[in-house]
Order: sequence, then C-alpha cells, then structure tokens
Amino acid sequence: MAIVLAKHKKLILGFPFLAAVVTAGITLLMPNWYTATAKLLPPQQSQSNAVAILGQLGALSGGTSTALGLKNPSDIFVAMLKSRTVADAIIERFKLKELYDEKYLQDARKALSKNADITAARDGVITIEVDDKSPQLAADISNAYVEELERLTLRLAVGEAGQRRLFFEKQLQKSKQDLATAEIEMQKLQERTGIINPTGQASLSVAAAAGLRAQITAKEVQLSALRTFATDQNPDLMRTERELEGLRVQLAKTGKASDEKGDVLVGIGKVPGASVEFIKKFRDVKYYETLFELLAKQYEIAKIDEAKEATLIQVLDKAIEPERKSRPKRALIVLITGLLAGILATLIAFMKEAVGRAHADSSNLRRFELLRRYLLNK
Repeated sequence: MAIVLAKHKKLILGFPFLAAVVTAGITLLMPNWYTATAKLLPPQQSQSNAVAILGQLGALSGGTSTALGLKNPSDIFVAMLKSRTVADAIIERFKLKELYDEKYLQDARKALSKNADITAARDGVITIEVDDKSPQLAADISNAYVEELERLTLRLAVGEAGQRRLFFEKQLQKSKQDLATAEIEMQKLQERTGIINPTGQASLSVAAAAGLRAQITAKEVQLSALRTFATDQNPDLMRTERELEGLRVQLAKTGKASDEKGDVLVGIGKVPGASVEFIKKFRDVKYYETLFELLAKQYEIAKIDEAKEATLIQVLDKAIEPERKSRPKRALIVLITGLLAGILATLIAFMKEAVGRAHADSSNLRRFELLRRYLLNK
C-alpha cells in the first residue's frame, strides 16, 4: 500500500491541493451572510379565570392545558410569528419582493421563511434568527418580527381577557345602537305630543325598574362571556349566577315585571292614556342607558386585563447588527473538499495500479480484450 501511495504521490497530493485552491476561489465569490438573533421571554398566563379553571380540573388539568395550548404558550406565539399575516407585514415593510427579486408574494414568503428560523426552546424562550446579506437588515427584520407579534396580539383574542374584551365590545356596540334608537323614538314622541314628563312618580318607578332589568341583562351577558371559557365550578361563574338570581328575585318582588316577555312594566293603570306611550318610551331609554353603562364598565375591565396580558411579552435579547458572518464557512468548505478529493485521488491511484497489474498479466489481458469485444459487438 505504501508503495502504491508513493508511486502516485503527485496524484494523491496534487489533486486535493488543486481542488482546494479551486474551491477557495469559488467561495471567495460567494457573498457573506449574517445572522441576527432576537429572543423573547416565554409569555406567562395571568392568574385569571383561565388558570382557575385548570386548577379545578385537578388531575385532568395537565392534558387539558396541553390541548388548549396553555401548558406551553410559546408554541402559540411561534405559530403567530410564522403566520402569513406577519410575513406579509414584514415583506411590505422592507420591500422584500424587490430585494429577493420575486414577482409573486407567495414566492417572497417562501424566501423569507428560508431566511428566518423561529423556534421555542424547552424552557419556553422564543428565538428569532434572520439571515441576510446585510447585517443591519438582518437585525431590523428580526426586531420587526417582535414588533409585528406585539401588534398581532393586540388585535387577536389570545387570552381569556381578550375573549371577554371582544365579547363585551360586540354587546356594547349593540347596546349603543339600541340606546340611540330609543332616544330618537322618545324625541319624536315629545315633538309630536309636546309631553315632557307627565308624572314624576311614574317616571321614577320606570327608571328604577328599568335600571334593575338592565342590571339583570348585564349579568346575563357577563355570564355568557364566562361560559365561553369557564366550567360550571368556576368561582366567578358561580358568584355571577348567585348575583343574577338575587336580581331576579328583587325584580319579581316589585310585581311589575313579566318573566315571559322580559319587559319592564310599571303600574300605569291610573296614568292618563296620553302619557302611557311616553312612559314606555322613557322606560326603553332608561333601560338601554343603564345597560350601556354597565356593559361599558365590563368592557373597560376586560381591556385593562387584556393590556396586562399583552405586556407579558418581553424581549430578552434585542437583535443587534452581527459583527461576523455566519456563512459561507470557507475554511470548512475548503477542508472538506480537500479531504474528499484526497480520498478520491487515493481510490483512483489504487484503481490505476489494479488496472496496470491486470495488463501485465497476459491471461488477464486476454480476458479484458474478450470483454471489450463482447461489449462493443451487438
């Protein structure tokens, strides 16, 4: 073996050297790529109703939290960071279609996904790594992912508070419209009849009954919001049910409510007929006015809770401009190429030696000639 290596030393040494030189020249033509890294702390679930629910489930809480994504909330935010919404926002922000020389948006998304690596470690820390030929752009895109995540979490109902906020927001908008309609109807009646307040006592009774009924409706709305994520054993849900029952009992004692229709009616048998219509309009205004105020309070509470949840997304390491390139690793490429070329040259040397020995043997030479003849002839 040593004799063969010494005999073909020029091939074994020269070919790897030549391959290494050519590879080095090629790698020098390759552009440098830089990797910028940003890290986020794992988002923490607030100790609210969602956590209380899992606590009540006991042994089942582990499996349930996994199913709901509450055991490792970092996975949710990784999915959000990889979403099309975030990708499109970054592509538009940095004009990546032109930078990546892509005609279609979907191709720009694929190019961005290849250059961006977003992962969550076992400890929950989210890592955002972005590769680019420009170190400054790599850092800017990495930080832009964090900014777009914060914006997206403000728009989406990620947590329990966000769900409550969206629920109360819809109910509040409906209540506002109903209140505006009731006020317009009462104003039209006043303009048509000239009635302002036919009887102060009736108006007070109407206002009190309407306010009580509005509280019941608000509690029912709150109960519906809780049922979207809470179990029957949730303490907040149970307390709300008790409060709702108490309000219903109080309304029933007045003897002026209809449980079937849900109307707020007062004893208006002695009120002049011309004033009955005004009292009904006045009742509707007071009802929707009180309901709007109660829902507005619940909405503001949900917004505050949601803001608290949103602030839990904290940046552990902000991406900075990388000082060293991440690829290509020229020295490693040249080394591997030279090693493979050396192995190939060694194999060629031994093959040449084997062929030479075969030609030296006349019997083997005749066999090669016979094989060549059979291969060439059809």
